Order: sequence, then C-alpha cells, then structure tokens
Amino acid sequence: MSLKPGMVPPPPGEESQTVVLPPGWQSYLSPQGRRYYVNTTTNETTWERPSSSPGIPASPGLHRSPLPPTVNGYHASGTPAHPPETAHMSVRKSTGDPQNLGSSSPGKKHSKENTITINCVTFPHPDTMPEQQLLKPTEWSYCDYFWADKKDPQGNGTVAGFELLLQKQLKGKQMQKEMSEFIRERIKIEEDYAKNLAKLSQNSLAAQEEGSLGEAWAQVKKSLADEAEVHLKFSSKLHSEVEKPLMNFRENFKKDMKKCDHHIADLRKQLASRYVAVEKARKALTERQRDLEMKTQQLEIKLSNKTEEDIKKARRKSTQAGDDLMRCVDLYNQAQSKWFEEMVTTTLELERLEVERVEMIRQHLCQYTQLRHETDMFNQSTVEPVDQLLRKVDPAKDRELWVREHKTGNIRPVDMEI
Repeated sequence: MSLKPGMVPPPPGEESQTVVLPPGWQSYLSPQGRRYYVNTTTNETTWERPSSSPGIPASPGLHRSPLPPTVNGYHASGTPAHPPETAHMSVRKSTGDPQNLGSSSPGKKHSKENTITINCVTFPHPDTMPEQQLLKPTEWSYCDYFWADKKDPQGNGTVAGFELLLQKQLKGKQMQKEMSEFIRERIKIEEDYAKNLAKLSQNSLAAQEEGSLGEAWAQVKKSLADEAEVHLKFSSKLHSEVEKPLMNFRENFKKDMKKCDHHIADLRKQLASRYVAVEKARKALTERQRDLEMKTQQLEIKLSNKTEEDIKKARRKSTQAGDDLMRCVDLYNQAQSKWFEEMVTTTLELERLEVERVEMIRQHLCQYTQLRHETDMFNQSTVEPVDQLLRKVDPAKDRELWVREHKTGNIRPVDMEI
C-alpha cells in the first residue's frame, strides 16, 4: 500500500496496522536495522516512536537525545536527515559549495543510500544518483574527469586520477626536451654542412679555367662560401630562437610538479586517515548500541537490580559514541572538501600549463619554419650571380681572347718549290 506523508511502514509483527507520526517527524532505519525517529524541524532524534500527545512516549525503555545539526543532510548513523528523494549529494557541483560532497558517514557500500566510498573517497552511487552537472560542461576539462582512481596496467594496484595528470605534465616536459635535442641535431647538421661548403669553396679544382666560363666557375665556388655563411647564420638563429627556448622553458618544472604532487598526496592521506577514524567510531557506536540493547533486555526480564543504572550508563556511552561518530564524520567531510577544492584548483592550473606548453612549442616551431624559408631565400640569392654569369658565357669571345693571348702566327704554310 502507498503511505501518506508522516506514515511509516509498520515494524515487524505489526504489519496489520499503519503507524501515524506527529507532524514534523520522520522514521528511518539505522545501518543495524533499528528504527529511529527524527524531528525535521528541531533535528531531535529518538529511538522512541513519538506520540501524538506531547510528552507521552509511545513505548518505554528507550531514550531520547538531541543531536548536533546534520552534516550535509546526513545523521551520524549514515541515514539521510530527509527522504532520499530530497537529499541531494554530490562529489562535485558547479556552485562551488564544498560542503555538499557526500554522506557524512562514509561506508564501503550503503544499499539504502545514495553514496559509495571507493579508496576512502565518497561518490554518488551510480545506481541511485542522477548524472552530475560537469564543472565545465562544454569542455573536456581535467577538473571533471580525474576524480576516481584507475587500475594500474603495470600492476595490481591503482593510480590516482591526479597522478595521471602529473604523468601527462612530466611527459610533456620530456617531449619538449626531446624536441630541443632534435633541433640541436639539426643545428649540428647545418654547422657541418656550412663547414664542408666553406672547405669546398677553397678547392683548386678547375681553377685554371679561362674566359667567361672561368669567371662563372669562380662564382660557383664563391657561392659555396656565401651559402656556407647563410647556413652558419641559420644554425645560430636555430640555437638562440628555437633550441634554447625549448630547453629552458620551465627549468624548475619537475621540482614544481613534485611539490604539487606532495601537496595533493598529503591531502589524500589525511582523507584516508579521517575515513579510518570514521570506521573506528562507527564500530564503537555499534558496540555501544549492542550493549544498550542487551541491558534493555535484561531490564525487561529483571535479571539484575543494577540493570536500570547500567542502562543509564550505557545510554551515556551510546550518546557519546554517536557524538564521536558525528565529529569524525564532520572531520572527514572537511578533509574531503579541502581535497576537493585543491583538486579543482590544481587540475585547472595543470590544464592552463598544458595549453601554455603546447602554444609555446607551436610558436617556436613556426619560428623554425620561418627561419627555414629565410634560409632558402638567402641560398637562392647566392646562386643568382652564378646564373647571371652563366648567361654571359660566350664561347666565340672566349676563343678570341685565348687566341689573342696565345697565338703563334697567322701565316699558313705553302708548297715547296724546286
């Protein structure tokens, strides 16, 4: 049957009747399966079923105790302070409110709740929570996709999402270094090429060629010297404008990333220690509740005259254990909130650094291509004088000049007379 607001399912053995609660009261089950009642107006909680008549409990032998305000919509027992359909929890939310990070009572898995804890981090349960709004829904941003841990492909452990981002950054730094080394090899080739060109330009081969062809040949050798100078300048500019900036960009980057890694790792360790404390406090509360139940049963069968006093003491210890659990849960949520805030800030900064790195490399590679085009232009200018002289080569004139200089006589032989 469907229940109206303020009505709760009947406890075992009372299925035939429907329990009507006073206005403002709601009924929930503790993780141990015990039913308790919460006044949603005053945040008062009690094991007793409240009566419609003020001050008259529905059943004797239990205690009523006010609790501190709920944390993130949850009581220390791990049950929501409001019905699940109105308790909105989120590990991440775009409003930037760090207090709405999940159940204040993190557990390995709560079948009746909307959260699940994995590696000490509390997430919305995928089976009950709607899809979350991304912090940057229009982008594939680092701050939205690296909250969980990932299985390590090289072992049986896991790698934190933040660790993957750091590895990406360090890999980018390594790629930048390797690009710088590549340009250095390119510079070495240019320097060797220029050296060989200059050496070849001094070669004496065909130095005795004469005439206009000899002049063109001499210009060919001179163009080699000019080209060698062009390549030396190209290699020098490659060093100062491409290789050096690539090598020196973020010299202390690895050290900075190591500090960043330690900071986030310390926050994660603190979160883990807070989670251990929550589990320890929850266990202690369970033991105190069990002890209280046992003493309550002893009172009902009157096994001891001291049972009533023992019950009071057990109630105080149970209340103290509940307060301790609430305190531990609050410290856990504070630690998770701090980790959350630092994760968002740091991942956005890593994202900015990666964009900056890519843009820097792109600009310097553009500078490389620009220098390359300039080198080609200057190389072309070194061979233009050669083209001009080659167009002036005149074999007939060269022959005339050579004959004038080396002639031995222009009288031809005649027949001998008798």
